[in-house]
Formats: sequence, structure tokens, C-alpha cells
Amino acid sequence: MRRLALLLSLLVLHQAHCFEFVVEGEWETETSLEEQHGRFRRAILTSEEQEDFEAIRGDDITVKSYKMESRITSRFCHTTVKSSVINSGPNAQSIGFNVQIPKRSFITNFTMNVNGITFVGSVKEKTVARNLYAQARARGKAAGIVRANSQDMETFKTEVHVPPGSKIEFELHYQEMMQRKLGFYEHSLHLQPGRLVPHFQVDVYIYEPNGIASVETPNTLGEHFSGMAKLTSSKDKAHVVFKPSLQQQRKCENCTTTAIDGIFTVKYDVLRDSNAGELHVSDGHFVHFFAPTNLSPLPKNIVFVIDVSGSMWGVKMKQTVEAMQTILDDLTMDDYFSIVDFNHNVRCWSEELVPGSTIQVAEAKKYIQNIKPNGGTNINEALLRAVQMLVKASNQGMIDPRSVSMIMLVSDGDPTVGEIKLSTIQKNVKKVMREEFSIFSLGIGFDVDYDFLERIAMENRGVAQRIYTSHDASEQLRRFYSQISSPLLRKITVQFPEDSVSDVTQNHFDKYFSGSELVVAGKVLPSESNTLNSFTTASADRLDLSLQTEADYLELDAALAQQQHAFTGFARQMWAYITVNQLLAERSLAPTAGKKRKITQRILTLAVEHQFVTPLTALLVESEEAKEKLLADSPKDPKQGCCGGGSGSGMTALGGRTPVQVVHSIPPWVQLTTPAPPSHAERPLPDHITIVENDPHFIVHLPKNNMDVCFNIDSEPGHILNLVSDPGAGVVVNGQLVGSKRVEMKEKEKVNTYFGTISVFYQPDGIRVSVSTDRIVLTDDRNNHSFSWGAKTDITQDRVKVSIVKDSKVMVTVDDKITVMVLLHRVWKKHPTHVDFLGLYIPNNNQYSSQAHGLIGQFGQEPEVRVFNLHQGADPLKKEATMEVKGNKLVVTRGWQKDYRQDNKRGSVVFCWFIHNSGKGFIDGHYTNYIVPRLDSFLPLPL
Repeated sequence: MRRLALLLSLLVLHQAHCFEFVVEGEWETETSLEEQHGRFRRAILTSEEQEDFEAIRGDDITVKSYKMESRITSRFCHTTVKSSVINSGPNAQSIGFNVQIPKRSFITNFTMNVNGITFVGSVKEKTVARNLYAQARARGKAAGIVRANSQDMETFKTEVHVPPGSKIEFELHYQEMMQRKLGFYEHSLHLQPGRLVPHFQVDVYIYEPNGIASVETPNTLGEHFSGMAKLTSSKDKAHVVFKPSLQQQRKCENCTTTAIDGIFTVKYDVLRDSNAGELHVSDGHFVHFFAPTNLSPLPKNIVFVIDVSGSMWGVKMKQTVEAMQTILDDLTMDDYFSIVDFNHNVRCWSEELVPGSTIQVAEAKKYIQNIKPNGGTNINEALLRAVQMLVKASNQGMIDPRSVSMIMLVSDGDPTVGEIKLSTIQKNVKKVMREEFSIFSLGIGFDVDYDFLERIAMENRGVAQRIYTSHDASEQLRRFYSQISSPLLRKITVQFPEDSVSDVTQNHFDKYFSGSELVVAGKVLPSESNTLNSFTTASADRLDLSLQTEADYLELDAALAQQQHAFTGFARQMWAYITVNQLLAERSLAPTAGKKRKITQRILTLAVEHQFVTPLTALLVESEEAKEKLLADSPKDPKQGCCGGGSGSGMTALGGRTPVQVVHSIPPWVQLTTPAPPSHAERPLPDHITIVENDPHFIVHLPKNNMDVCFNIDSEPGHILNLVSDPGAGVVVNGQLVGSKRVEMKEKEKVNTYFGTISVFYQPDGIRVSVSTDRIVLTDDRNNHSFSWGAKTDITQDRVKVSIVKDSKVMVTVDDKITVMVLLHRVWKKHPTHVDFLGLYIPNNNQYSSQAHGLIGQFGQEPEVRVFNLHQGADPLKKEATMEVKGNKLVVTRGWQKDYRQDNKRGSVVFCWFIHNSGKGFIDGHYTNYIVPRLDSFLPLPL
């Protein structure tokens, strides 16, 4: 590795002066993972350098303007940074333009205008750019761009040496995908102008087609600027502007220094109609966002592997202990855990996993509190011991097959005892790891080989993060744990119909954590249909899910065309962004040189086409006449110090090292596009069926008698009516009544009632499916899973199957013997009296036991019915007759009700014999005998 100081002199003929670009940089050399050891820590700005950071650097200069604009569309962000500067001093001088950008971003362009000469950037393959660079250098003209690191940002730097009176305009562009963490997307802009600026402005435009749930601007710049960020928002758009005047920028009333120094943050989240996710189609590409909520967490089995070597002494250990106290408190009785601490020796707090009970957690806290760091670092043995602990628990049946097993490694140094060769440690761990286990690595400070921690995590279905040894290190540890502490789903696969899409990014994911988001993107193939469907399958706690959503090919593009501040190319760029990052991760794990070369070529092609500065490309900045050239070099190859799988900013680091948390990666176990799965095979309902509709009208079909019998139930809102109670089969179906909206009513005027909730309870498995007009909720003895009507969803839990048809109906099948269909009726929300309600459809071929009863269940054993004495009734349009049933003779009226299965609005007519007085004489007992206390209550017997 050799350090270069490069100087570019450009002659401005009409001014008879010269200006120069001054930069520093490093060329990378081929080194092994072990040979890189020791140089990573040089990539970070010191605290003094951080404090001295200025966006515009120079003496006796005038910064006319500094503006930042971010356009976020469907979670993809394009940021532009512009500044206009004048050398107002009497002498020539160097003026610097520095921008701190997120590590996960890609620089896409940089332009500069110096006294009318414009330099325009273009991304080229690194070797091509370097050849052009070398040619310029041979003519005595050379340049480069440098970046340095801070905690969440990296620094783009350039300097231009100009004569007095010169005017310089800088413009930098970069793109990134918003990552959802702990339920929010967070967009950060680093504001350190270093001086007062007459025109200082920050604009953040957000457009989310499905709607914005919340948006906020935390006061991260201090009380001085409290309330100065102005937010305007509508259903799907938001605009945040921060525009302090020159006086407002001052530290004090008469100060000449600026108070602007920090991170400007915008946090937001989007509206989600359903757990099936959002599918956006635009510009020939699609993006599928998957972030389900209202699911119960999976139990977890976690082994904490903590470095207690001598280098952890002092603040590091204190902060780790503080964080572990909180982390251990998060464990529940459903979780199993243990602790492995290591220096030159390896110790286990418990040789076996133990439940996260209050007693065990308290004992573990005491153990950690008493740790005294000393000695060397035996990472290899510690990780192997942790894996063995999980394997043993799995072999002994301690681990729930649907639980999530993970190892959380916390270390601040490199191995010094036992096996110290990093590649061998990786192989050793990989050899014993099972497919269902994951490793999450936390590297404390900069003495640790972060690249090694990242690789070992990425190879084993996890991610890594660097913990910075600042005052909030313990909070960083806790925050990272919070992101992985609540796994909701396992084995998630997003699929599409065959021949509908191509070039799909990673679509199989090992886990989904609460508050995060999974993203799949690809190209849309030409089709006669204007609709793209996606199918997502996943496993939750005791649940198997299949969800479906769809999107129109043209709808979003039409909406984007109407938006003034939307980023219209977001889908195309997001697909490329995710693909390049996944290819970089795959390249870092490539087993052979040939495989690596193939992946490299794919990255180069994409990066050049989409203008991303990556570890394999460079930004060549040329004057419009292409006579003068600048080279913006890129990060190192992942194996030479750039984090594999991370979406780096695309600039070369001072020390050649940039720690980045993985955004997306394609590890070896990933399966790519597969055909869409079939949904649940519905048990077809017969033409004639027992129905409960409207307020509520019961239509009981009697197949042996080939007739339908109707009756109404005039009960009260809030009452729960038992419909089917079958203790022999362990099934109960109950419905809760809701009343129409109350307006001014005459005394004793009847309130119409409807079913607002239908519940199906299966006692043997302890599962209840509760269908309301708002949501469908599955509960068992420990979990509560909630689904909206907004997407087609198939759910299997033990012997209960639930199929939701979007905004239409729910089919519940129990043990493949009993089926219940619930139909959704929506009404105009502003209607003065009507409310949303549910219809119930139950086939007569349900296989009840001989103990079945209830308002509907009692007719599982069909009674003998005879209708005779047909005659004209009081109403000339309705015939009357006498019905003999259950030993009773009833006066019945010929009428009709509606079956809404085929036409939800108008329905089809079902003719029936109507029984008066709430079915008295046709049903056993009185209807009030069927009122039960809870939605899962069986009917007391006998009536």
C-alpha cells in the first residue's frame, strides 16, 4: 500500500491565472484477509478531526449558498448537495468541498464549475477510469477524491486551488434505499457548514403511493433550532424544510459563528393495508415491500458470546455489562439462553440452554456483573462451544422447531489464542453450523477485524455491526439487539407467476424481524395482463402463511407523472441498487477466481449503466471539452477492506476500510425465483346452504325435505349468539351482534342488529378464529396474530385452515370436516344508520358429531318437516301454510331472503317458509337460551 499526494494544475487562459485540485489517496494492492490485519483502524476520523469538520473549507471565502435536497419515493432516496463559493480574499487559495454521506449510499455524480469551466462526472469501470487518469497524470495533470469515516457517515472531500475572485459551484448526487429499523425509516443529512451562509436550505420530499402513516423531525440539532423545521404533509406526501435565516444561524445574537452542527433527521413510516406487503410497478421494474405486523414473536434460543479479554477492561466492559442487563430483561419464558465468555479460556455460565425465567435472568446478570477482563482472545473455541450448545439443545428436543436460534458475538479484538487464522476460524464455524442457526456479530471499537466479523455473520445468515466506543456504546448494543430480539417469521419466500418477471433479487429470507422490512425487486416482462401478482409464503409461530397481493402495471407511473418532487426512476434504480449490493456480497464469498470474475463483470455492467460508484468503478470528472480530468476513486474490493454486502458510498477511504452493516446479501443458501405456490384448495360450497344474513335473517336449508326455512332473531347489540356448539368435535361457532347507528328514534323503536363478529373456536388445538368487519384474528394459548381484509391470505395452524379473499370473504376449515364461510358487507361510511356487517354461510355436509347443537348446529340432524294447508294469507302476495315440526304446528308464511355469495350487492333470491316469533317452535327452546357469555363459549346442555 503506498500513499500518493496528487496535484492537478489547470490553466485558465483568459484570466492568466491557474487553479489547482489538491487531493490525497491510496491505490489498493492485492492482500489476503490476514495481511490486511492492523490497517483497518486508520480509516476513522479522530474526534478532533470530527470537531474540525467543515462542509466548505477555506480562509477568507464567501459561501453564497448551501442547499441539500432529498427526494424519497417508495423508500428510495436521491439526494443533491449544492454549494456556491467565492474566493473573496486577495490571494489564491485552496477551497474544500466536503460532504458526509451515509455509508450505505452510492455516489452517482459530482459536477463542479470553476470560473465558467464545468466538470461533469461519469461512472466508468475502474481500470478504464484509471487509464484515463494515468494519461492525464502523464501530462502533469492528476487528481483524486478522498473520504474518511465517522460513525454512520463517510466523508466525500475535494479541494480546488483558485485565484482571488474565483467563483466555484459544487454539486454532489448520491442515492440510497431507506432501511426500516424498529418501525421507522430514518433519513439523515449531515449539516456542518462551518460558517454562516446567506442562503442555507434543506428540503426533504417524501412520496409514498400507499400513504404515509407518520412523519416527524426529531430535534437533533439542539434547542437553538427547536421548531424551525417546518413539516407539511398529506395522505401520501410530506415536505420538510429547514431554512434558518442568517441571524437564526448565529450561535448568539452578535456571534459570527454558526450554530448549525449536527445531523438533521427525518423519520417516517408508511400505511400498510395488509400483511401481504406492497407491490409497486414502475418503469418496467417492480419492487415488493414486505413488513407484516400484528404477529406474535417466535420464541428464540440465543447464546451470548462475550469477549472478556484484557482489551475489554474499563469502559468497554462497563458498557457491555450495562447493555446486557437490559438485553437479558427482554427475555421471556418462551426463550432459551446461555452465556459464553472467553479470553484465552472459554467458560459457560450454563452448559445447557435455560428458559428466560426471572430467576435465571437474575443469575445471569450477577454472573456478567462479576466478570473481570484479562488475558488473550480465543474466538474460535468460543464460537464452537456456542454452536455445540445449540446443537445439543436441538438434538435433545429442547428447541421448538419453529423457534429461531442465534448466536450474538460481542468482541473488540482479533484472535490471539488457539486458532488465530481468520479463514480457518470461518471454515471451522461454517462446518458445525446448522442451517437453522444464525450468527450476529458486534465489533466494539477499531482494534477488531470488522471484515472478519462481517464475513462470519454473513456466511451464517446474520449481519454485523460496529459499535463505536463513545458515551452511548451501551445504547448502540441495546439498539442492535432490539432489531433482532423479536423474530416474527421464518423461511420467507416471495414468488411471482412464471414468465411474468425476470432478474429478481434475493427472494428467500431466513428470518423477518419486527420493525424491519424485506425488499424484493426485479424486471417486469411484457404481458397481455396489466396486473402483476406476488405470492409470499412464511412460517410464523404455529402458523404457515401464504399471502397474495397485486399491482397495476400503469397506475403508479400515472401517479408519479402528477408529482412535482417524486423520483420517477426509483424502481429501476432501486432494483440496480439491491442487485449490485447482493452481487458485491456474493463476490466476497466467491469460492473460486473464475466465479469471482463472472460476478465482477455483472457488477461492472450494472454500475456503469446505473452510474453507481462502487468498489469496482470510479467516477471520472471531466471538463465539458474533456481536456481536463478528475478521478473519484471507489472503495476497496470487499476482500481488500470494503465490507462485503454493504452498500458503501463509493469513495476511497484513507485507511482503505469502511465498516458497513449489510443491507441485503445473497449468501450461499439463497434460492432465487420459483413458481408461485398454489393457494389453499377451497372446499366448494353447495348451491343450497344454511345462511345468516342482514339483521340477522336465518335461512336453514333442509336437504332431505328439499326446503329452506327462515326466521329472524330479534336480540340486542352486544349479545353473543351460539350458532354451532359441538363438544364431540370440539368446535363452536358464535356470532356477536352490533346495532345500527343510533339516530333520533321514537320510543320503543327497534334497533336493527347485525353480526359484527363471527368466531370459530377449535378446542382440541386451542385455536380461535375471530372474524370482524375490521380484521381477522387468530389466537391460541400464547399467541395473537392479526390480518386485514386487504390481501388474499392463506393460513394454516395445526388442523385449522383460514383463507382470506381480499375485501370479500373468509373460509375457515376445521380438521377438514367443518367449514364456515364469512362474507364481508361494506356500507357507505357516511350512511346515517347502516353499519358494516358479516354474513354467515355453513354447508349441510359439515361432519358434526351427534352432540352438535346451536341455532344452526341442531339441524345437523335434520328433523321431519311437513307443510300442509296452503292458503291465501293476510298479505295477498304471500301464501300461508301450516308446518308440523318437532311436535309443533306452526303458521308459516311463504317469503324470500337473499344469498349474496355470487353478487355481494344485489344477491340472489332464496324462497323459504318464514317462521314468526324468532323461530319459536322450529328451534329448540327460546332464542335467549342461545345467548352465551364469550365468543369461545360452548352452549350449556341440556337446553
